[in-house]
Amino acid sequence: MSEDSRSCKVEGTVGDIAGDAKTQAAGSVREATGTAQNLYGQAKDAAREATDAAVSYAKDAYENSGDTFRDGSQAIAKKVQDNPLGSMLIAGAIGFALALLMMRPPRRPRSAGDNG
Repeated sequence: MSEDSRSCKVEGTVGDIAGDAKTQAAGSVREATGTAQNLYGQAKDAAREATDAAVSYAKDAYENSGDTFRDGSQAIAKKVQDNPLGSMLIAGAIGFALALLMMRPPRRPRSAGDNG
């Protein structure tokens, strides 16, 4: 084998190694890109699921609050029908207490010289 022949083989081998390194590097970049895209997709899906769950929870709470209000109103109406005199006395007592609170003079802040 001549010197030129060996030189060509060495250059060919070096070229193959360099080509393989480029191919491996490109493969590593593609793999890293794929992994990043996968993680991004998973995060996006998790955020969408959390948002959907929050919307669903809020919608259920809103719908059930109307039922609770209706149920409470119906329960109060039944109590009033069952005991009209007691309901009138309770309503009167509440009105009287509110009137007392509204007629009270406003409190003045204490000054530094006040002792009591």
